[in-house]
Amino acid sequence: MRVVVGMSGGVDSAVSALLLKRRGYEVIGVFMKNWNEDNEDGVCTAESDWRDVRDVCDQIDIPYYSVDFAKEYWDRVFTLFLNEYRAGRTPNPDVLCNREIKFKAFLDFAMKAGAEKMATGHFVQTDGEGRLLRGVDPNKDQSYFLYMIHAEQLKKALFPVGGLTKPQVRAIAEEAGLPVSKKKDSTGVCFIGERNFKKFLNTFLPAQPGDMVTPEGEKVGRHDGLMYYTLGQRRGLGIGGRGDGRSFFVVDKDLKNNRLIVAQGEDHPLLYSRACTADQATFIGDPLPENTPCRLTAKFRYRQADQPVTVTRMGDTLHFQFDAPQRAVTPGQSAVIYDGPCCLGGGIINTIER
Repeated sequence: MRVVVGMSGGVDSAVSALLLKRRGYEVIGVFMKNWNEDNEDGVCTAESDWRDVRDVCDQIDIPYYSVDFAKEYWDRVFTLFLNEYRAGRTPNPDVLCNREIKFKAFLDFAMKAGAEKMATGHFVQTDGEGRLLRGVDPNKDQSYFLYMIHAEQLKKALFPVGGLTKPQVRAIAEEAGLPVSKKKDSTGVCFIGERNFKKFLNTFLPAQPGDMVTPEGEKVGRHDGLMYYTLGQRRGLGIGGRGDGRSFFVVDKDLKNNRLIVAQGEDHPLLYSRACTADQATFIGDPLPENTPCRLTAKFRYRQADQPVTVTRMGDTLHFQFDAPQRAVTPGQSAVIYDGPCCLGGGIINTIER
């Protein structure tokens, strides 16, 4: 069976290709280049990653290619990313990247290349029937980022490291002598990488500074632009030493008046909500029944512990009623639904009920 592996230059995709080769698959490594600019240090990270991909593929003796999806990434992911920031929300580009690039553009490429399956280094599992299951390693499970994928796409996908822990993946890479065995995990924006995010975003969206005010309207500082801040943020506000001495946190955004609302105390009531709605509901398999409350669990940010909720679907909108108040649920982020180990789907958080 021919399998095309999406290779990033990291250890997870390298070990995925190695394991598939050991299992007897005809493996082809493909590197996706989706961003054409250097980082702020003038280093083209894509070139470095591509070099690592070539070295790994040479070592495990599989053919490899590079494919350029920069236009697709700009049109399908980055423009939506900018639009969300422009609207004062905090988007999650990894979710869109998986839907539009890895499991659409790349999957189409793999099928046209004669592959029967595609594979990635995601820490998730699938049962072959189109269900998305959490990865074995709870610290690395990436199902949160894949909730927009559909069952028919998952049936064509393999996740070789989903049943392993991260230390096991690194041990396999080291035992095999792969040159990326100790390479650090990538962070930052999907395919754009690590950089000064404020400087990067300002390149595309001119900042509009304004006042920082308390919920009572007292001016306590200036913000650099609402797009740079997210609910619950403490760092970078520059307004310590006021009031009762406790740290300030972002509790809201006043888009109409370009004001950032901040309050003292990490447990300020305005940081908490009892419910939220999420738009653009999408499901991996069958959707939840309409207008029928369902007892499930959900995550409102990556790495969050599962939260018991009652979810009600109303067309393309999901209403989440929380069992316990949730801190810093943020419009633009994803609310992802689980039934035990199975990821069912989710939506983009739109409104919160404090």
